[in-house]
Amino acid sequence: METVIKKLLEYTSMDSTSITTGQRIKAIIGGSIGNLVEWYDWYAYAAFAIYFSHSFFPDSDLNAQLMNTAGIFAVGFLMRPIGGWVFGSIADKIGRKKSMTLSVLLMSFGSLLIALTPTYASIGILAPLILLLARLLQGLSVGGEYGVSATYLSEMATQDRRGFYSSFQYVTLIGGQLIALGIQLILQKLVLTEAQLEEWGWRIPFVIGAMLSIIALYLRANLHETQAFENKKEVSEKKKGTVQELLKHPRALLTVVGLTLGGTLAFYTYTTYMQKFLVNTVHLSKEESTLVSFISLFIFACLQPVFGGWSDKIGRRPLLLGFGILGTLCTVPLLTALSTTTSIWGAFFLIMAALIIVSGYTSINAVVKAELFPSEIRALGVGLPYAITVAVFGGTAEYIALWFKQIGSEEYFYWYITGCILFSLIVYIGMKDTKKTSALDKD
Repeated sequence: METVIKKLLEYTSMDSTSITTGQRIKAIIGGSIGNLVEWYDWYAYAAFAIYFSHSFFPDSDLNAQLMNTAGIFAVGFLMRPIGGWVFGSIADKIGRKKSMTLSVLLMSFGSLLIALTPTYASIGILAPLILLLARLLQGLSVGGEYGVSATYLSEMATQDRRGFYSSFQYVTLIGGQLIALGIQLILQKLVLTEAQLEEWGWRIPFVIGAMLSIIALYLRANLHETQAFENKKEVSEKKKGTVQELLKHPRALLTVVGLTLGGTLAFYTYTTYMQKFLVNTVHLSKEESTLVSFISLFIFACLQPVFGGWSDKIGRRPLLLGFGILGTLCTVPLLTALSTTTSIWGAFFLIMAALIIVSGYTSINAVVKAELFPSEIRALGVGLPYAITVAVFGGTAEYIALWFKQIGSEEYFYWYITGCILFSLIVYIGMKDTKKTSALDKD
């Protein structure tokens, strides 16, 4: 295995002392598509949980099975800080693209493991244990993916287009979920019955995910390394990708945690958890909830470059402030109205209103974090504190929401989101506009 990894790293080594505009655009597209495939694998779990939850846990009520499945989803997030540390260090020490290539291999193995795991009825307690192992591996991979890809896209972009180019990280992140939902719609409406989906059809998207990883591997193996990384090759190894060096930037670390907290919770609420919310609370059918989620996420993805390009003109801080203020004021009214709506289109418009607000965070959070750190610790600085925050708040969103619903106090979850966004708003008010103070300009 060690020999294979060494050969792979040798294959991915491409000198890039001079990158043309065409090569830069190719790198942005290649890095984004690889990111899309990896996030598809991650979200396939959330999208198909309503079908496979009974396969891995004893017979019980639907909410209990979903809570168990969401619990394993949350545990997968606990590996993300480790992934942010491991792959961030690799990216800062030996290169961004090498780290991204290795992470996608790990993700594909996790997807294949889920696809092939027998049910609880067949192997008992081993079924949820194997599912847990697969999610831990995927959590490790995705934990490294965010920081490294955010760093890569930000460094490959030109100075006046960083917000626009880096926004494609969330375009592809959302795109991964769209593909998962699109496959779900096709299976639901054209290929399989609901009984077939619950019995064995849910395995199909995980097989597809493992196959798509081959495409991502090819694309990432042919990427150019960033000039920012190349320029710091002579920097001492002791200063590259180490936690000791990272701790010399406490303000930037705390800023990443603060600006991420409210945004990640809102994002996972209106994307990953929303499909289950529409089924359990709004009482739409599984097919209707999938359709609403698909259309709203598609528009959400299209908004990211618009907001990102806007930040290149007016700065990052105004968008963050807009998200913080509107998120604090509107979260409870929007979710309360959504929980009582009886119309599929009413649900769609309410979700879209929320996603437009969240775009103030999602479109630029990658470049804001990358602009806080010097290149020798940038991937680690972006990835590690972000992964810790997402593990605590984003990864537990579903479980906390379902728990509040189970005890009959679902509205408390709305206030929980509001409080977290308010905390982030305080950070936005106190931070400088990173567009004007970007560490990327020093590369």
